[in-house]
Amino acid sequence: MSANCCSTEDTKHKPSNNEVNHDDHDHGDSSTFKTYIPAIISFTMLMAGISFDYFDQPQFFQNQTVRLVWYLIAYIPVGFPVFKEAFETMKKGELFTEFTLMSVATIGAFILGEFPEGVAVMLFYAVGELFQSAAVNRAKNNIKALLDVRPDSANVFRNNQWENAKPEEVEIGETIQIKVGEKVPLDGIMLSEFSSFNTAALTGESKPNSIKKDENVLAGMLNLEKVIEIKTTKKFEDSSLAKILQMVQEASSRKAKTELFIRKFAKIYTPIVFFLAVALTFVPYLFVENYLFEQWFYRALVFLVISCPCALVISIPLGYFGGIGAASRNGILFKGSNYLDLMAKVNTVVMDKTGTLTEGVFKVQEINSELEQNEFLNYLSAIESNSTHPIAKAIVEFHPSEFKAENVEEISGHGLKGIVNGREILVGNGKLLQKFNIPYDAEIDKIVESIVLVAIDWKFAGYVTIADEIKTDAKQAVSEMKQNGVLQTVMLSGDKDSIVQKVAQELKINKAFGNLLPENKVEKFQELKQNPKNVIAFVGDGINDAPVLALSDVGIAMGGMGSDAAIETADVVIQTDQPSKISTAIKIGRKTKQIVIQNIALAFGVKIIVLILGAGGLATMWEAVFADVGVALLAILNAVRIQNLKFN
Repeated sequence: MSANCCSTEDTKHKPSNNEVNHDDHDHGDSSTFKTYIPAIISFTMLMAGISFDYFDQPQFFQNQTVRLVWYLIAYIPVGFPVFKEAFETMKKGELFTEFTLMSVATIGAFILGEFPEGVAVMLFYAVGELFQSAAVNRAKNNIKALLDVRPDSANVFRNNQWENAKPEEVEIGETIQIKVGEKVPLDGIMLSEFSSFNTAALTGESKPNSIKKDENVLAGMLNLEKVIEIKTTKKFEDSSLAKILQMVQEASSRKAKTELFIRKFAKIYTPIVFFLAVALTFVPYLFVENYLFEQWFYRALVFLVISCPCALVISIPLGYFGGIGAASRNGILFKGSNYLDLMAKVNTVVMDKTGTLTEGVFKVQEINSELEQNEFLNYLSAIESNSTHPIAKAIVEFHPSEFKAENVEEISGHGLKGIVNGREILVGNGKLLQKFNIPYDAEIDKIVESIVLVAIDWKFAGYVTIADEIKTDAKQAVSEMKQNGVLQTVMLSGDKDSIVQKVAQELKINKAFGNLLPENKVEKFQELKQNPKNVIAFVGDGINDAPVLALSDVGIAMGGMGSDAAIETADVVIQTDQPSKISTAIKIGRKTKQIVIQNIALAFGVKIIVLILGAGGLATMWEAVFADVGVALLAILNAVRIQNLKFN
């Protein structure tokens, strides 16, 4: 039995970035029979003792020494871990803890000769621990599943042969081979033509994902179809899988305000209760005519057992932990329970367009230039090959250049400038050409689709139009947000305002702003933040979204196609890249908060009632056990509910 689950101090070892502590999942595992042995021994001895006391009444049990020894044997298996924990916390200078309360109350019961009640308090406490252990292990199943997908080795091509190596030892740029049924050990670029992958460990989606040559493959994916080769692009500690493991492991260290309050409350509350119990023992001597020490001492012991804050200290962190587990099962990673609380309050959602609400997979639609098309595209593609923007990638994929660009310079929010075959080339939006006073037909600005303008030697040379598709669940996402209490949806994009307004109209987004530079996005966002009633979540996927993600109350990053900067900065990561998961995250946050509030109300409500009855002599130690351990069990069962709920 793990006796420290009620501790107000979080002393658990936190793994480092690369460390995965498998032992955390085995400690106190309630699935092993050995864990139940102390409680079984105590329960058997207690039931036999009660039977001897009230039913069979054998002669040997009439001897008080035999009776005391019998109940002590029943008491020690469940009482010793609590005494040990009380002693450990006292050594740290914490005299008034729930362990001290339990120890004092049960010793007092034995002093008064109430042996069965003393054993019962510790036994029910032990049963509560087992319930909590089972609940925590269940909540950890999603995390354990992630740990299980961590590959143990990588098949690397070195010295003209394939050899096994630890993933941590593989360098960037090396070629690794993954056979059918094996997990991908590191992030990389597909060298083989194609294969199908199970991405459930990373995204929560069971549907196989087909990946083609030159596309990204992520660590943790399961190869389903054929033997493939990939070229590694990141070291293991920087891979998607390692970051997910780190996020989930660190999530429990970022506490919600309610959780922090309960921990602080327990530290103040416990000594107050202890001194109130002392007062309840001796103060009545001054006011009660027929004062009996044993009577008031018993009431004080009942008071101590009732007031133990276990139900609060156990169930509230468990509620948040369950919320984090439920979210990860739905492909959503919360980086801390504090973000579950904030997500429950979100009433304004601000979104980027490209890669968030649209696929971010562009295709060239129309080419318009007075130059010969091949020459025009060679100039354009040579410059765009220096950019990682999805539009640039679409152009390079459509027409790889025969030329090479030199002195390429990025002009933020405008485009690129460089030299190709000795000619000055400008590639970007209308603002880029306006910046350099290069005239072009104003009618071009009225084109709705995304457009790339080209100037050669400071003269307008033509343009290409690019199309992007809206994600299939984007409309559903916006609709569900509004159904879940989001009062305002806003879209901020660097894309043309005409296409931004078109997308906003189709998705029924309240407000939309296009033609925004990164600093303009920040300005628009700060305008929204000026209203203190707005609790804002920002959803984005690009490097230029990182500043706004950092400013938001809750930053949400699209984790599949999102940039590392966005994922690092965000508070919540949607692994599936589905905007409909935004409302799922809101629902999980609100349900978690609801369960936590229910547990607080249950614990306080029952305890106050039974405290009053106990102080008045109307409640015995048995009622006290229910008020403490019984309420804790009910709160645990309530907290576990969130793991069984469906949010889609």
